[in-house]
Amino acid sequence: MDDGFLMEVCVDSVESAVNAERGGAGRIELCAGLVEGGTTPSMGLLQVVKQCVRVPVFVMIRPRGGDFLYSDREVEVMKADIRLAKLHGADGLVFGALTEDGRIDTELCTALLAVCRPLPVTFHRAFDMVHDPLVALETLISLGFERVLTSGCDSSALEGLSLIKRLAEQVSVPWGGITERNLQRILEGSAASEFHCSARSARDSGMKFRNPNVAMGASFSAPEYSIKVADVAKVRTLNAIAKNIL
Repeated sequence: MDDGFLMEVCVDSVESAVNAERGGAGRIELCAGLVEGGTTPSMGLLQVVKQCVRVPVFVMIRPRGGDFLYSDREVEVMKADIRLAKLHGADGLVFGALTEDGRIDTELCTALLAVCRPLPVTFHRAFDMVHDPLVALETLISLGFERVLTSGCDSSALEGLSLIKRLAEQVSVPWGGITERNLQRILEGSAASEFHCSARSARDSGMKFRNPNVAMGASFSAPEYSIKVADVAKVRTLNAIAKNIL
């Protein structure tokens, strides 16, 4: 944080990781399934990303999309993924878990934190689904989480700015809908020293033959012939805006 701030970019490919670093990202959050808000990436992806970038790589631990209420078997998957991520060079881990009534699942988080040690851990945007964010933040701090990804329990960091400002003095990173058009307002309004973004642009596929009658996923999934990757220019622009403010 030599510039007084740290920009974390969320990526789901080696190309995006390299672009994020080239653009000035100080940390990478490595995921799969960004359409679902991010799920656990493959260990192959982690291995190759670690070979290609020098900035710290934090790995998302989330066995599926949807809610953050996990079964015993899903918990076993999460623990196994944490151990593998550590084995393959993760610099930090990112997870979150809630109880059915919208509170932090302290028992599960404590168990997962024990597996994560000694790596630093971020509580992800499960935070935005909690019943009482101020109580939840106190719980996370007491458990030992170093940061929280949040859009202020609203649709984007801009809409949730008032809550982010209340949280930022303790432990939080604004996230959600951050662009070059709103970053200055979010950083000035939140007094945050870190921010999290994806900074992606769509790139047309290199496929020449295309079958328009077949889709590889559900109707809401990304189109097969358009690939979203972290955009070096966008990352650099966000970086420059933050440097001008912080």
